[in-house]
Amino acid sequence: MSEKPEVDYQAVTARQQEVWASGDFHEIARQNVVMAEALCAAVDPHGGERVLDIACGSGTAALVVARRYCEVTGIDYVPALIERARQRAAAEGFEVDFRVADAQALPFPDAHFNAVLSVYGVQFAPDQARAADEMLRVCRPGGRIGLATPMPKGWSGDFFATNARYMPPPPGLHPPLRWGTEAGLDALLGAGTRTIESEERTALQYYRSVDHAVEVFLRYFGPAIRASDAAGEQRRERFRSDLHEVFSRYNRATDGTAVVENRYLLTVAIRA
Repeated sequence: MSEKPEVDYQAVTARQQEVWASGDFHEIARQNVVMAEALCAAVDPHGGERVLDIACGSGTAALVVARRYCEVTGIDYVPALIERARQRAAAEGFEVDFRVADAQALPFPDAHFNAVLSVYGVQFAPDQARAADEMLRVCRPGGRIGLATPMPKGWSGDFFATNARYMPPPPGLHPPLRWGTEAGLDALLGAGTRTIESEERTALQYYRSVDHAVEVFLRYFGPAIRASDAAGEQRRERFRSDLHEVFSRYNRATDGTAVVENRYLLTVAIRA
């Protein structure tokens, strides 16, 4: 059996940062509101508690928590998304500490937060063990770690598998969907937690049509933009067609619009 290749995580992180800065993830994150609200309800932060949203994007989950009068911090390594998050917080009158930072090197002291959250975010950090350790480090004993995570099956699994066919991940990395399995969660968080409880949930994504859904992702979702570029002119239309097939497979609408069923894993872990 060949050994797993050594990964230059710093270089991979820099490349990923460029990918996620492509397009405008804020346009994608509007479909994550239902997951952010479900995760907040499950973790149940109370007013005054310190809560961290890791890989917060444009602040969707952080703003849900802020409405509970919590002391909220959100970090992301894409500066444009942090700026959008600050604008959204200001528009709603919230004081949220949004800052540019890396999930693999959180700039906070040990046991600083009552709860740590991530919605389709920390799962994409290339050094998964480091990111998991950082989550555990900054969460106080008895605190909660809440995750809304893409799963290997369903729309998320098929979408990311399709994307990877046109833009393969660097060798040696664990797939992000590892976080969406019990074995993966146990390997990453088990040693630092008392309990890990997960359940499958459904989030519906609404679009004008399947064609519109594909267009949204090809215009705004960094990994899809880069995969399309990597496909080249000859294979670009094939990539679009493959994405169309994935969205069509999970479309539950019958009126010509698109209501895409996405199954995700909602996890709440208690810090040891």
